[in-house]
Amino acid sequence: MTLNETPRSVALVGCGRLGSSILEGWLKTGAVQAGELIIVTPSDKPASEAARGQGARINPPLTALAGARVVVLAVKPAKWREALTPLVSGLNPDAVVVSVMAGVAAPDIAAVAGRPVARVMPTTAVAQGRGVAALWSDDADARETARGLFEPMADVVDLDLESQIDAATATAGSAPAFIYDFVLALARAGEAEGLSAEAAIRLARGALRSAGAGVDSGETLEALIDRIAAPGGTTRAGLDAMAASGDGDRAAEAAIKAAVQRARAY
Repeated sequence: MTLNETPRSVALVGCGRLGSSILEGWLKTGAVQAGELIIVTPSDKPASEAARGQGARINPPLTALAGARVVVLAVKPAKWREALTPLVSGLNPDAVVVSVMAGVAAPDIAAVAGRPVARVMPTTAVAQGRGVAALWSDDADARETARGLFEPMADVVDLDLESQIDAATATAGSAPAFIYDFVLALARAGEAEGLSAEAAIRLARGALRSAGAGVDSGETLEALIDRIAAPGGTTRAGLDAMAASGDGDRAAEAAIKAAVQRARAY
């Protein structure tokens, strides 16, 4: 392929936890076909090896990158310059760079890549085609290119300002772990009230699945709460206790603030 031809491939640089989730989501949803994939990774990963078996190219010669219409940067934030700089000379002039890295500003990436940049912060549930992803770019074409890659496997939320990316990362990207931690705390509380450890964890996990099913209905969170919390009932008593203590709000605020500060420290 020459640089005058239309680039078709998608290059994924980095195949760690998030990169592997993105890769799995592309293949599950068909957003990107394996034969269109170029994967640059310093070590073998189960997701990249599965993609190789379906036709993806793993660590091909640098010249292969001339065929990539988009380069998705999914490396650790501290390693991004080291990963991107050696690739720049091989990129197609029309390629778009999509960063899924926390805390690395688009202008910094553009200064190295010399190409338009979009930033996307997806959750790892993109692997199941059920993620959510915050999207920002000041380049319309880059924004739509990134949207096309993620919309088949995520609810894509447009942001007005790049400065909102860190809050979006904490609110969505980090939040599943916060929610799992709270569900684990609920299980421990149930065990303290007399449930066996196995029963408590199964019930708490089932409650999480039930909550997810409610979210999928499209109703507002307030409506979902009201559907369960009847006046004078057990659920309302629990909610009132949480509100009175303020612990829930304080924990959420502390978790989001800490995650935002960590993202800005990269």
